[in-house]
Amino acid sequence: MTAAVFFGCTFIAFGPAIALFLFTIAREPLRVIFLIAGAFFWLVSLLLSSLVWFISVQISNKESAAQQKGLLIFGVVLSVLLQETFRFAYYKLLKKANEGLLTLSQEETMPISIRQLAYVSGLGFGFMSGAFSVVNILADSAGPGTVGIHGDSQHYFLSSAFMTMAIILLHMFWGVVFFDACEKQRWWAVGAVVISHLVVSCLTFQNPEYVASLVPTYVILLLMGVWAFYSAGGSLRNLKLCLTCKDKDSLSKDQRSRIHKLDAVMKEC
Repeated sequence: MTAAVFFGCTFIAFGPAIALFLFTIAREPLRVIFLIAGAFFWLVSLLLSSLVWFISVQISNKESAAQQKGLLIFGVVLSVLLQETFRFAYYKLLKKANEGLLTLSQEETMPISIRQLAYVSGLGFGFMSGAFSVVNILADSAGPGTVGIHGDSQHYFLSSAFMTMAIILLHMFWGVVFFDACEKQRWWAVGAVVISHLVVSCLTFQNPEYVASLVPTYVILLLMGVWAFYSAGGSLRNLKLCLTCKDKDSLSKDQRSRIHKLDAVMKEC
């Protein structure tokens, strides 16, 4: 039973992200490099936030429950702010790196577009965030022991897996929206990403009321997914053509010309 819980929760938490990696990133060495670099930037932000939180705990009154709870909230908020700060720093670094690659390349277009960089770096942030969020929980799920034997929730491992999956996908969507907002200098959109990240992180304080944390998180995931879709250049027309698998030959001349223009734009991206 413990093995089934372990593998089931692992596939729930990392299945969609691994599928995205295998189908869209693994074949491109440059994308793999940028994904690993994004994961490294997230690790650095975690290191800094952990250091500050550790020092704060050491100088605080450990016997005060209210103070320790306040420090926990402070640690979560600080961690989110540092993550988004390092996301912005990574965006600036990628812009410089892309310009350097364009200089070295003999092609007129950049080897990898800013939209692809946003997607890849966001997935790198999500992979590392998900790993640190759930790896200890997965280790405990392998046994020995039985969840809920002392009256605790039996949905602890399953809820943690679904929350981890949401966090990984959210980091990917946040990356796309964040980079697009920085490119267009829409700072309100950057603020929206930071606020939604803070909200999702603070929702975990509702646990073990898992419905109160998972349902709002997945609502935010859906909204951010739609926002990221449009930020990446998507439209309802493109989505309809994709879902219906409509052949270009059955379209009108005007429709075919628009699709050819879209294909050219996608190639440039």
